[in-house]
Amino acid sequence: MDDIDLTGEWLRGLLGTCALAALSRGSAHGYAVVQQLQAAGLGPIKGGALYPVLNRLERDGAVTAQWREGEGGPGRKVFTLTDAGRKHLASLRGAWAPFAETVGLLLEEPEAPGAAGAGSAPAPTSMATVVPAPTTTTSGDRS
Repeated sequence: MDDIDLTGEWLRGLLGTCALAALSRGSAHGYAVVQQLQAAGLGPIKGGALYPVLNRLERDGAVTAQWREGEGGPGRKVFTLTDAGRKHLASLRGAWAPFAETVGLLLEEPEAPGAAGAGSAPAPTSMATVVPAPTTTTSGDRS
């Protein structure tokens, strides 16, 4: 089990959040998002992992995408955070500290048998309310 890339395992769950955070710094194409995340220290990220996440964020209304002509190369899909995406990211930022604290408590080594309080679980900490992902609305007159 020691050969498991835990950073990769954790990143899969947080890749959408990290992509939103990268896009909060400005519009970017997928490869630029990968570069930002790698520069932040998250290790190698494959486009095959990121692009489905970006497409889901677009489908959910958190980002928009627009094709732009490349400079001396092929066109690129550039992603931009929407107002709904900014609000969702703000909610995620607010919920991060309680979530990370909870996970941290779960990952702590249990007390040795016979130690004071052994056998009793630590009191659970309350997590911030889970915020649902932005929903996609369709345009069209339904009246």
